Amino acid sequence: MCHWAGMDLPWKTSMGAGLSLTHGWGLVVSPGAVIGRNVTIFHGVTLGRRDRIASDGVRTPGYPTIEDEVWIGPHAIIVGDIVIGRGSRIAGGACVFNSVHPYSIVVGNPGDIVKSNCTPDVPNQAIF
Repeated sequence: MCHWAGMDLPWKTSMGAGLSLTHGWGLVVSPGAVIGRNVTIFHGVTLGRRDRIASDGVRTPGYPTIEDEVWIGPHAIIVGDIVIGRGSRIAGGACVFNSVHPYSIVVGNPGDIVKSNCTPDVPNQAIF
């Protein structure tokens, strides 16, 4: 029924408690993606598959892992076998192809870490 809401969010996707889809229109999530707890995702975001093709032709798919308390702005693209660290912020329109350390801010295309060791600002932090 996600197609009625204009999003592709497969039931096979691993999602933690507290997922917030803010204006989810245009959201595309690959079934192999992993989404942690208390993650906020805005409209137009893509969490996608990226294949690596070895010199012998072997194709290896990779999917992103979004750790707890991450905020992903509108129209951000996050693809491949990468990890977006806990408490990070991905700016709207950012294209992220490499892993991001926890509590970082990423902007631009390609995504660039502009600040590290940010103070967490999630009101409902994930408790372990």
